[in-house]
Amino acid sequence: MQSKLSINDERLLNRINELGQIGRDKEGKLTRLVASDTDKFGRDAVVKWMKDAGLEIVVDYIGNIFGIWSSSENESKDPIMVGSHIDTVINAGMLDGCYGVIAGIEMIKTLKDGGYKPSRPIVVGVFTNEEGVRYSPDMMGSLVYAGGLSVDEALATVGTDDTILGEELKRIGYAGTKEPGFLKPHAFVELHIEQGPILDSIKTPIGAVENLQGISWQRVTVEGVANHAGTTPTAMRKDAGLAAAKVITFLRDLCNKSNATTVATVGCIEFEPNAINVIPSRATFTVDLRNPNEQKLHEEELELDKYLKELGENYGVKISTERLVRFEPVTFDENIVQLVESAAKERGLESKRMTSGAGQDAQMMARMCPTAMIFVPSVDGISHNPKEFTSGYNLVAGANVLLDVISKLTEYK
Repeated sequence: MQSKLSINDERLLNRINELGQIGRDKEGKLTRLVASDTDKFGRDAVVKWMKDAGLEIVVDYIGNIFGIWSSSENESKDPIMVGSHIDTVINAGMLDGCYGVIAGIEMIKTLKDGGYKPSRPIVVGVFTNEEGVRYSPDMMGSLVYAGGLSVDEALATVGTDDTILGEELKRIGYAGTKEPGFLKPHAFVELHIEQGPILDSIKTPIGAVENLQGISWQRVTVEGVANHAGTTPTAMRKDAGLAAAKVITFLRDLCNKSNATTVATVGCIEFEPNAINVIPSRATFTVDLRNPNEQKLHEEELELDKYLKELGENYGVKISTERLVRFEPVTFDENIVQLVESAAKERGLESKRMTSGAGQDAQMMARMCPTAMIFVPSVDGISHNPKEFTSGYNLVAGANVLLDVISKLTEYK
């Protein structure tokens, strides 16, 4: 049964904009790296909004923030949890993560003001270090919460600026008092912008996310021989740069033959000695390989490994690899996915079943409980960028679908 309530669209959009101004530099660029001063200011604003909604605030050891709505009638039951993150990449947009957090608070405020009595507590979570820019790995707070990384190891992480995460969380006042995982959700739902072009291209306002791609990251090092660019015959070269280029084209061919299910990216690359007139003696680059099917992802990893061995033999270079990240694909809960579809339909909104190509906190929470995601369109698929944009209409539509899904999950039978 639909709640027949609707979120306060003006407050939702104003708060998204307000949070989006926290962390801007003199040039207007938005950056809130985790456990930084700007992250503290963003957290403070979100906690204030949670308190304004009458939520109990709890922070765990890794700095995850939870706004809890419970009553004496339902406090003994496992809660329904929603949420995302508010840390950003460098020179970010306003929506990634932040939208899901603010919409979660607005959803609870709407239900409370409408006199709704949920059968379970409802919790909004703000997870620490989803982006992984300052400290690695990304999605750290939800990974720790779900038991995939020890809290001590996470807190000891050294950042790109040689700071230690645990010390920085203490410095900004968000080193909490609860063991991560202290609440075991009955279900978790994350509302998010798509971060891809599909919904925008087909003019569909709601994505019912049924799975999330597996992610394989590795660093590849190719060792050749530096030599003069003008005097060394092509056939006699051991060119690390050429080998790197061969790998890049191999990955594109791998994607092309996958029938559009595989994506691969070489996002970082360095040559040594990095001189215009010297054949590279070393090439170091990253490979980001993704597929929503675990067996296919594994097969493609093996195919890449085989190619690297053959490449080294054929071109006289030495190739080594280092595993950086490996996450298996996630299949989301079918019941919640169907609730998203039906909620959209009842609101008169079209929806499309989708795969999330980006890693999300929901990916980690799926280890703990039934989980799903709701997407709204990203204009031109742009994300992690100041041009990141979703219309107010679609932001409100997604928040109302979240409202209906959560009210359905918490209604008394």
